[in-house]
Amino acid sequence: MKVALVNPPWRYDGSIYFGCRAPHLPIELGCAAQLLAAAGHEATILDAHLLGLSLAELADRVRAAAPDMVVITTAPTYLFWRCAPPELRVPQETARALRDLAPLLVAVGPHGSTTPRAALKKLDVDVVVMGESEETLVRLAAGERDGVPGLCYVDAGTVRVSGGPQAACFVDMAPLAWPDEFVARHRHHHHRFDAEPAGPGAEVEASRGCPYSCTFCAKENFRNGYRRRPPASVLAEIDALQRQGVEYVYFIDEIFLPNAELLEGLVGRGLTFGVQTRIDLWKPDQLALLGRAGCGSVEAGVESLSVEGRDALAKKCRLSTDELAERLYAAKRHIPFVQANLIEMPQDDDETVQRWRDAMRAAGVWANDPVPLFPYPGSPDYRRLWGEPDDEAWERAHAWYLGQFAGFSDIQEERPRPLPELERECCA
Repeated sequence: MKVALVNPPWRYDGSIYFGCRAPHLPIELGCAAQLLAAAGHEATILDAHLLGLSLAELADRVRAAAPDMVVITTAPTYLFWRCAPPELRVPQETARALRDLAPLLVAVGPHGSTTPRAALKKLDVDVVVMGESEETLVRLAAGERDGVPGLCYVDAGTVRVSGGPQAACFVDMAPLAWPDEFVARHRHHHHRFDAEPAGPGAEVEASRGCPYSCTFCAKENFRNGYRRRPPASVLAEIDALQRQGVEYVYFIDEIFLPNAELLEGLVGRGLTFGVQTRIDLWKPDQLALLGRAGCGSVEAGVESLSVEGRDALAKKCRLSTDELAERLYAAKRHIPFVQANLIEMPQDDDETVQRWRDAMRAAGVWANDPVPLFPYPGSPDYRRLWGEPDDEAWERAHAWYLGQFAGFSDIQEERPRPLPELERECCA
């Protein structure tokens, strides 16, 4: 089977989306392409975001590929499945433009993983894949459907939901290979602030999932259970990227945990990289190795400055606020940019937060102004407020969020628009 794997031409005007808006490598599509090729299928990745394609240009490329199956993702790469744009406006536009270009139109992503019936209806696709999609797409390409777990589709006029979201094995994933065109256009260095890019950047996945269950994290229906690739496979992937001129890599892992074998393998490569992690899981000697390995950026989840706040978030943090500060200071001694992420919590006193931020800045650690978090469907926060997600879950969470907060994130220059309004816009 010929399969076109499509990343839409993302735009974010009017959205509450607070993830990075630059193009990134579509790792979920890269994983799928590799498994499809291994199974004897012909897979082509068409990344309209990275390649700067309009919908019309994307449609022309899909038409030229003459696929039997088109796959559209509803989030801009695995890096942002946990915080995707809540609205499906851009995937809807993309699905409409590609609807008649293949016999089978499939959607993957966090929306269908959590609210499959709603995603199926909004996108007007043939099949929605729930959970990590790469292995399920191989089964669809082989002609399977009925009885395959993790699918939502219409059968004889009835919407069928087969099982629940699926998890891929992942640990046996061979090194991903990216077209030179993709790498050459990837000038963005995600979450890097120590230097201006001189060569291409890239994203790499060393592990998937997280062993913690913080209330704000929307990972229950995808990328949940923690798995780690063998360091040799990760290093081989990085070798290939460096041969293509990549000078900076960002690990998209939900939580980059200490891994001495991987870090030792990165020492001396001349590569700079960034990670997101929990600072309480790193000891001072491990932070020193992280720096020697080439880490230039750490995004550390602190979230709350009070024990009560961290407990409310189910952080299961064993360090005190003062001990967390010491670990951040230790990280800064070895790593050029260290960020402490803070969430707006009622348990935290505003004056105390501002004093702590001032102390961090004085030590060279950047701590953000605490941000209100969106209660993503698929997170414990959503379930606490409304129970299990239904077909109106995204609209409900979005309307609540707009009603609760006057300010949102630093990158938003305009007030976000209601979700139904954004989705109606694409269907007008």
